[in-house]
Amino acid sequence: MAAETVGPKRYTLLLLQKDGSVLLGRKKRGFGEGKVNGFGGKVEAGETVIEAAVREMQEESGLTVEDPSLRGILSFDMRGDGNHLEVHVYHASQYHGVLTESDEMDPFWAKEDAIPFQEMWLDDKFWVPTLLQGDHFRGIFTFQSHNELLDHTVTVVEPAILEQILPSNWRKLE
Repeated sequence: MAAETVGPKRYTLLLLQKDGSVLLGRKKRGFGEGKVNGFGGKVEAGETVIEAAVREMQEESGLTVEDPSLRGILSFDMRGDGNHLEVHVYHASQYHGVLTESDEMDPFWAKEDAIPFQEMWLDDKFWVPTLLQGDHFRGIFTFQSHNELLDHTVTVVEPAILEQILPSNWRKLE
């Protein structure tokens, strides 16, 4: 019996870029444990997606970003379990605070030319370089399982296109 398709799960992801490096973290527990990733998570009731991005970065790294900007929207069709994920990808280059390991992430700076894609999710190598080049993008990925990518497209778009994609209820969850 095929898994029933459910509505999109809303997530946020934030990459901090500074002086030719990008802040990444090794996931210590939960979904994606052991993988290297940016910082993010679920959007909670009563907060906007950008508020969630800033909150997750602070909780997972100890840093508060000052200039988050929406750079991309990623859609994931998980055929194996019927889930559909929408991830809003933010970029920042200004921050304050002290980089701190959390119970969820072990943060580290990686040189942009030495990002450990082999330790990351399969889709990251297709869109992270686009973000680091300063482009805005739309990515669509189809997975059979978390380790089997079936299809993907990443398209560079004008920033206004991203705002048009967002349903109004994504701006603040009730």
